[in-house]
Amino acid sequence: MKKRYGFILLLLLIFAGALIPENPQVPVHQASAKDWHKDSFWYYPWGTSGVHKGIDIFAARGTQVQAPTPMLRLYQGEWRLGGKVVLALGPGWKLHYFAHLDSLEPNGFYLPQGSKLGTVGDSGNAKGKPPHLHYSIVSLMPMPWLIDDAPQGYKKAFYLNPVTYLAPR
Repeated sequence: MKKRYGFILLLLLIFAGALIPENPQVPVHQASAKDWHKDSFWYYPWGTSGVHKGIDIFAARGTQVQAPTPMLRLYQGEWRLGGKVVLALGPGWKLHYFAHLDSLEPNGFYLPQGSKLGTVGDSGNAKGKPPHLHYSIVSLMPMPWLIDDAPQGYKKAFYLNPVTYLAPR
């Protein structure tokens, strides 16, 4: 009986997380579609990862990087390739990955939309390149209809195109 209630509670939690409304904003302050290349998502070939699983939003070093939706910060720190990074969980069970930051903002676990995460930079494997934010979105709920025959196309069931995600609705 307890297992059944636990399972029902888990299903309700998953369903509720998927219902939280999203009205995302561009994660770089005052950036717009002219600040990234619309075809850079899934660009091939791309370094050791094979394909580019996000977009690079170019801006001046020190420009504010902000939460595109309300989110929960899961990790903040430094990774070898991403440099200074933030990983956060947003509505719809989507992980948002922000990389190559110049600085990180220590402002808690819950981040309302528009909260400062850090600033644009060139950390990690972007050192010496024009400052930008690498922005990726990973769905924890697979979307198999997005799979195609592109290199690593099966991973598109999880990696979402930020260009489409940020498009006006």
